[in-house]
Amino acid sequence: MRKRMLAAGIAAVMMATCMTGCVKVVKIGQEAELTGEQEFNAVDNVAAIWESEALPELQEKAVELSEFLTEANGDLKSLVDKYGKYSMGTSGEINYVVKGTGTVEEVNQEKKAGYMTVKLDGYDGPEEISIQIGSVYKGSSVRDSLDVIKFGDYTNQQDWAAVSQSINEMIDQEIVKKADPASLKGKTISFTGCFTANDNTKVLITPVELEVK
Repeated sequence: MRKRMLAAGIAAVMMATCMTGCVKVVKIGQEAELTGEQEFNAVDNVAAIWESEALPELQEKAVELSEFLTEANGDLKSLVDKYGKYSMGTSGEINYVVKGTGTVEEVNQEKKAGYMTVKLDGYDGPEEISIQIGSVYKGSSVRDSLDVIKFGDYTNQQDWAAVSQSINEMIDQEIVKKADPASLKGKTISFTGCFTANDNTKVLITPVELEVK
């Protein structure tokens, strides 16, 4: 009796399969061939918008850092409504786009998250001003400063995080390394970049433009 029931069950499954079509086994990584959905490529995504939209937006937004710090008067978050942008709509971390000129006082590349400290022209306040020089870059201040992209444009958090990583990698290769930071101590530089207001005593900038004067 059991054998008859099993045989009948197998026959039913085979009939259902024939009625609905053949079953196709798809290898991992080849799903797009079946669904038509292409795997997200953060590098291509960033490259498509950087020169034409993202960089011009940041250049337009950038406020002189010396003026910003003077106006903030020790409270960097106080200027969010005038110059800043939250990472999540109306909440989250506060990010600013700034520009300036100064002298490189120290270049620290002992750790992967390298930086150089800058004595800002036209400002004598107590804040420590540093520019990230990689190869590891802290935070997502550049991505989170942009209006041209937003989280809702992407399928999931993984893709959104990949965009920030791709931006930072592009900055490292195309901006920081071309400036040769190891040779910049004592030199005057101009910069445009973004920072997250986490500490009123420190400004850690991720550069989007870096030029030796």
